[in-house]
Amino acid sequence: MKPINMKSLPIKQTRNKYNAVKTKVDGITFDSKKEAHYYEELKFLQSRGFIQYFHRQVIFDLPGGTTYRCDFQVFYTDGKVRYVDVKGRRTKAYIRNKKQVEALYPVEIVER
Repeated sequence: MKPINMKSLPIKQTRNKYNAVKTKVDGITFDSKKEAHYYEELKFLQSRGFIQYFHRQVIFDLPGGTTYRCDFQVFYTDGKVRYVDVKGRRTKAYIRNKKQVEALYPVEIVER
């Protein structure tokens, strides 16, 4: 019998319309297993000294009173800053909002 990784278990087997399973790690609920796994990867890189720190759910204000929420903002030890969105599926709304953020702010959002 395989041991269970208690660190990242799905909190329930409900799936959203994109078939993603909400997952809880370190008391934080993530929208998908993929996003939770990337969080664990960032923590590992931070423990090895590649990353100074990172933020989750960074909000960008957009015209019309809407906002765009980027999954991670990562600060590397060499001074670089990277914005990362963990996506399983690229929707039309996501593509439109990503382009709008990149046009309004001096950032590039990479997909993971």
